[in-house]
Amino acid sequence: MDTGADAVPCPDDANEDQLLLGEWTMNFMRTTMLLAALTALFLVAGQALGGKGGMMIALVLAIGMNFFAYWFSDKMVLKMYNAIEVGPDQAPELYEIVEELARRAELPMPRVYVIEDPSPNAFATGRNPENAAVAATTGIMQMLTREEIAGVMAHEMAHVLHRDILIGTISATIAGAITALANMAQWAMIFGALSGRDDDESSGGGIGGIIMIILAPIAASLIQMAISRSREYQADRTGAELCGNPLWLASALEKIHHGSQQIPLHEAESHPATAHMFIANPLSGRSLASLFSTHPPMEERIHLLREMVR
Repeated sequence: MDTGADAVPCPDDANEDQLLLGEWTMNFMRTTMLLAALTALFLVAGQALGGKGGMMIALVLAIGMNFFAYWFSDKMVLKMYNAIEVGPDQAPELYEIVEELARRAELPMPRVYVIEDPSPNAFATGRNPENAAVAATTGIMQMLTREEIAGVMAHEMAHVLHRDILIGTISATIAGAITALANMAQWAMIFGALSGRDDDESSGGGIGGIIMIILAPIAASLIQMAISRSREYQADRTGAELCGNPLWLASALEKIHHGSQQIPLHEAESHPATAHMFIANPLSGRSLASLFSTHPPMEERIHLLREMVR
């Protein structure tokens, strides 16, 4: 066998690898800048609401939250949704699908979880491929065909393959903390806790504090939305290639879109900062957080997947 010929990639393969590497690099840089902006916003909010001392406290909190998110975010999110780990005996079809996709993507087998909820949805979590987990609701397993479930799980495995599931969790942690910081400051101002502070201590409190209470959560949501939307488009494309048929994922997204509107995921309403993790927006239209959807328009995602077939 001519091993020398096998070792030389053809020009088309080399060009495709360069394009993929360039796209991955741009996506990484864009996401890094957005995460930096989110962290900076957290520090600015701390300074506006608590002066220099508030900024230092916010800095320590940001470092602590990122450390916590790195090690424990997957367990925390799975516990939020009462996810139950399953094996080939408890959910044979789902487990077999994930196992096959992991083999195709040359990834370690992730832990598989089921969420007892009639709303159709799914997500992936974990700090890296070696510690990844995928979760699906009972609603999505009942609503979709085997091929459509394969498309959904391929989308989630694409998140694992791109190593971007941690990024989304960290952004959600910081965005949630900014919102919590603003809420705490609002109550503190109502009860007069900020009234005795020295005005010379930077711009803490007063008009600056009121502005940050209003604008900081909105800005955090917009940055988080920008991070999540770019990841969803990329995961759709890679997931379609991984499962072997873009129409499987397109059909699944169409059913999930209509099903989740009729049967909202109530637990997500209590934890809106986790909405970006799901394959489809789990928040109902009644939620204020739904105005800042972390997901691209479903119609556009379905259209792009169908265009892949052409």
